[in-house]
Amino acid sequence: MPEAGSPVPLVVAGGGAAGFMAAITAAEAGVPQVQLWEATAEPLSKVRISGGGRCNVTHACWDPRELVGHYPRGSRPLRGPFSRFAAGDAVAWFADRGVELVEEADGRMFPASNRSSSVIEALRQAARSAGVQLLPKRALQGVRPIEGGGFALQARGDSTSVVAQRLLLATGGHPSGRQLAQALGHQVVAPVPSLFTLRVQAPWLNALAGLSQSPVAMELSVGEERFRQQGIVLLTHWGLSGPGVLRLTAFAARALQQQRYLAELRLNWCGGVNVSVVRDQLSQARQGLAKKQLANGRPELLMPLRRRLWLALLQQAGLDPALSWAELPRRGEQALLELLVRCRLPVTGRGPFGEEFVTAGGVELGEVNLSSMESRLVGGLYFAGELLDIDGVTGGFNFQHCWSSGWIAGQAIAMGLT
Repeated sequence: MPEAGSPVPLVVAGGGAAGFMAAITAAEAGVPQVQLWEATAEPLSKVRISGGGRCNVTHACWDPRELVGHYPRGSRPLRGPFSRFAAGDAVAWFADRGVELVEEADGRMFPASNRSSSVIEALRQAARSAGVQLLPKRALQGVRPIEGGGFALQARGDSTSVVAQRLLLATGGHPSGRQLAQALGHQVVAPVPSLFTLRVQAPWLNALAGLSQSPVAMELSVGEERFRQQGIVLLTHWGLSGPGVLRLTAFAARALQQQRYLAELRLNWCGGVNVSVVRDQLSQARQGLAKKQLANGRPELLMPLRRRLWLALLQQAGLDPALSWAELPRRGEQALLELLVRCRLPVTGRGPFGEEFVTAGGVELGEVNLSSMESRLVGGLYFAGELLDIDGVTGGFNFQHCWSSGWIAGQAIAMGLT
């Protein structure tokens, strides 16, 4: 197969967050020619649609030791990379390029403009200024290591190959990147969905679609494994969504896939408060709220419950909301207590769509030197972003991994070439 022109010092395959960060970093650090190949006509498409079009760039989690706890896969291995480039570094990087990031109450950080286009333009402008050659509609289809170093790269629909001294794969969750990594001898952990909603068969709860409740403590039993999280739960007509549920499914992703997404979910609507404390509150309400109807009077502990949810819990416990607390039967009190702190729901599958398009799986981390993102098996081959077996929970953590791994790879490649 004929080869075109002189060798390109660096080709980055994948025009997403990680690919752009790596290409920009390498070019700014002195790599004389960087080509950024993107299979589609629209680079940074995931950045554009993320966060409802606002782009949750990172999370205000400044300590790398705390930051790694938000990654179900890759937590311990990321300690080193995050000690070099973490959330604070990402904030500073974008600030230097004219994008101020603003922290919201829950720690998520968005551009002050509230538009993902600000992030996209900053990345594209930085790439242009650094001299990165962006090549859209150019999909990497084949890779052949060259004796003595470098790679012969085959683009889809092109009969000639391009020789690259260094190759960085940042193809995200697309199967093509995993196939290329495997063809080069790497083990790939089979991808499974992460960050998804849960389908729950509970008509009384499904009828409350649109209602959100926080804080809710959750315990998910999947086979012999148990997973626990606490956070906001959004009720839907098919089951449960919301940040708390997405975080829960991220940590339970592999176990759920192995069990065909069949599980049991226990909810503590009181935010994890101990059963004995809730029992005491219900008992004390018999006197303190004796004349009030169950529908209209609640112990202080239960005041955060949305009214619609409270009424549904009463009805599910077989209690007439018009009853006074003094008339509350012991059996009804026990049934209500169980629903409040141990509400059991059968999980019958995933919801109808995923969130943030994240997968758990990718290139085996033991085969990658995470201090440089270089392959331990093939010299000159690098990885960044979601192609690695690393994924975070919702809230800007997946983008942060892209910025960190891309920056580290770009620095390492430049050091080796300049």
